[in-house]
Amino acid sequence: QVQLVESGGGLVQAGDSLRLSCAASGRTFSNYHMAWFRQAPGKEREFVAHITWSGGTTYYGDSVKGRFTISRDNAENTVYLQMNSLKPEDTAVYYCAADTILRAVTGTYRYWGQGTQVTVSS
Repeated sequence: QVQLVESGGGLVQAGDSLRLSCAASGRTFSNYHMAWFRQAPGKEREFVAHITWSGGTTYYGDSVKGRFTISRDNAENTVYLQMNSLKPEDTAVYYCAADTILRAVTGTYRYWGQGTQVTVSS
């Protein structure tokens, strides 16, 4: 069992930056591939980014490529999402997810956090 707790969300203006954190507990964090997804009201959940257990490989959704950066600190059991040049269309609840199997862009990760709201005003 892995527990995931996201933090760092909030209300910002377009063009601002925000860094989300996801703290993991319960199992060996470095065994898990991690990902960020988001879901806006009335829309399907959308893949944002993922990072392999070692941090050696990252992958991004097209809508955030070049603006968002995923990283992890295995010593701190935390994965981060640095979001720059935020746009109103980035407004959503952001979730982190974990699995020992690389699920990549699929939403089939085994463990999920409760989410953190990000609101970008124009």
